[in-house]
Amino acid sequence: MESIDRWLHRRHEEFVEGGEKQPVRGLVAASWDRSVAAGLHADTAAPFAFQGNELATYRAEHPLSAVFPMLYDVLGRAAVDSDCVMAVGDSGGRLLWVCGRPDVLRAADGIHFSEGAWWAERQVGTNALGTSLEVTAPVQIRSAEHFTVLVQPWSCAAAPIYDPDTQRVLGVVDITGGADASSPQSLALVRAAARMAEAELGRLTVLRKLNGDTGHRIRISALGRPDAELRVEDRDLRLSRRHSDIVVLLAEHPEGLTAEELSDALYGEADHRSSLRGEMTRLRALLGADVLDSRPYRFRRDIAADWLETADDLDSHLLSSALRRYAGPLLPQSDAPGVVASRNRLENRMRADVLRTHDVDLVVAWTRSYAGVNDLSAWEHQMALLSPTSPLWPSTQSEVRRLRADYGLSEHADRDLRRR
Repeated sequence: MESIDRWLHRRHEEFVEGGEKQPVRGLVAASWDRSVAAGLHADTAAPFAFQGNELATYRAEHPLSAVFPMLYDVLGRAAVDSDCVMAVGDSGGRLLWVCGRPDVLRAADGIHFSEGAWWAERQVGTNALGTSLEVTAPVQIRSAEHFTVLVQPWSCAAAPIYDPDTQRVLGVVDITGGADASSPQSLALVRAAARMAEAELGRLTVLRKLNGDTGHRIRISALGRPDAELRVEDRDLRLSRRHSDIVVLLAEHPEGLTAEELSDALYGEADHRSSLRGEMTRLRALLGADVLDSRPYRFRRDIAADWLETADDLDSHLLSSALRRYAGPLLPQSDAPGVVASRNRLENRMRADVLRTHDVDLVVAWTRSYAGVNDLSAWEHQMALLSPTSPLWPSTQSEVRRLRADYGLSEHADRDLRRR
């Protein structure tokens, strides 16, 4: 723990960066003051703000989810090339997305700079992301300017993102890494990315208004969850297993389903229309009479759903965005025939695109996921893309050996791996 005397010396005098003494900038000194006033110490580590599926649900609803693919394309790829990570946080400093090369991400995990962590200034002290939110301006923090010792090997630059309508701060975009992150160009890059995000949010707002979308739509989250969660206006509803199946099937068929079609998709070939009518009565009472039609059964409002957005990303050849959205299989515990078919269709499309891509980062994202962890073909594809000097090579080779043995292919495995 850093003593107050030592901190006061740093605060009023100078700090050492790159072997040279540097004067303390006023921005940094003021941030150190706030950090001490918050009761933080030099060994403070960033806490985590979410549990379980909370993060996936929260960020799917966040306004910045609409512009994250653009931010990744504009800034994320540049961060990867510079051995940095790109992060997007909410207005409270909670990290919603963190992306970069796997080895750099692992290093960032060591300082808790990972998705779900809370990097507000009052939580972890002086850092570009948290301090930029505190002063509502672009900020660059170089190594020794960080308040906590753990973070001092890193440098970072961040800029807040504003709602173009209300001018409220929606969140923040950041790049964190080594020397590249401390260059003037890095600060200019994050500032430009934030402005581009605001312009895109403004464009999307205009489009919604032109299309008569007042925002009264229903959002469904059902990826990687045993049951669906709905947001209807200002209400959050967690549905029963059977009601979850129904809303997924109706979202898949915006044109509507007859009672017979919905019964078949829900229960199979046996006639359960009487049971279906009872379920629909209870669901309508839960959602509101103005949400569902009955002849045919369908939603009266526009639907936004995480698995449908993932499929849209695949249609648009945005595999990186699809992988970020894909929190797991669609209602993995459901046995409703229609849901099972949709679940398998989406997972098969994801897997096929992963096996076609030559972007090793995307393949690694898949093999680290629930769906891809035991996918032998994906692990073999990853091994084919990696250089034997890659730090991921030993673990990838080990996983290929394990899976080949599990599938009874061990006799060929050693020979094939030795050839490489």
